[in-house]
Amino acid sequence: MSNQGLRICVESGPRNNEHDTMWFRNLQYYRLSRFEISAEMLQAALADHALQPVSGGQTQHLGWLPPKGDHHPYAHQYGQQRLLSLGVERKLLPAGVINQFVKARAVELEEQQGFKPGRKQLKQLKEAVTDELLPRAFALRRSTWGWIDPEGRWLAVDAGSLAKADEFIGMLMKTVDGLVLKETKTQLSPSGAMTQWLASGEAPAGFTLDDICELRGSGDGKSSVRYTGDIPEAGEIRKHIESGKQVTKLALTWRDKISFVLDEHGQIKRLRPLDVLTEQADADDEVFDSDFALMSGELGKLLTDLVSALGGETESP
Repeated sequence: MSNQGLRICVESGPRNNEHDTMWFRNLQYYRLSRFEISAEMLQAALADHALQPVSGGQTQHLGWLPPKGDHHPYAHQYGQQRLLSLGVERKLLPAGVINQFVKARAVELEEQQGFKPGRKQLKQLKEAVTDELLPRAFALRRSTWGWIDPEGRWLAVDAGSLAKADEFIGMLMKTVDGLVLKETKTQLSPSGAMTQWLASGEAPAGFTLDDICELRGSGDGKSSVRYTGDIPEAGEIRKHIESGKQVTKLALTWRDKISFVLDEHGQIKRLRPLDVLTEQADADDEVFDSDFALMSGELGKLLTDLVSALGGETESP
């Protein structure tokens, strides 16, 4: 193996969904309080923090990638909408491999000095082995995508976990001056609102209930029940609610265009454009641009309707 190691690219961006489009699959979304940066300034800032390969004894690098691929801008723009891609490259060095080398070195050291190495020597061996193996380790690359809507004042990250969203937001704050954002807080708690919708069998205006729901109790046990395929009868739902359970996940469809699962934190998972939208996108030769234009336009409206269904946003402190 060469000193540069091997690099494995795992594209986790939105083009890997079942429609082979660039639609996001998850939404961790935030409100932009201020976004005062031109397209040229944004491009320059992202380029200054472009992803560099992990080298030497480093274990991880974060940096920006061009969403449309090499030789394209780091901030893809359509109208006022911006699409960004954060790349993360990390060296893969399993603990089992390190321990195997440490054991072999410990045997050699014992033969040389006539007694087993102590805790301090083993720690030094582990550090030396890690430093030796890191330059030759595999490098795994993944990407996380984000969408900025300066007009609607949305910033959304295609991340299934809060940790990945925080990683994206943290790097963006480090890269871009003049960016101020906050979490989207609503008057109604998502869990309380979803419980009411399911109990009444009626979704808010613009939405319909789908066939996935999860209810979880409070207290030490926190027992949960999940339904997939068929929503139970109202009487069964009432029994769960009366026992103290609240809805923590609920599948919804928005205006017959987009289906998704809403969780107790108000985040959107398993987002999927329905046929009426994918057929519109496929009709355009510039698929990437048409996908992005369609996605950003529709998701902006979806987020506005969802926040409204949850009672609107709370006032900033």
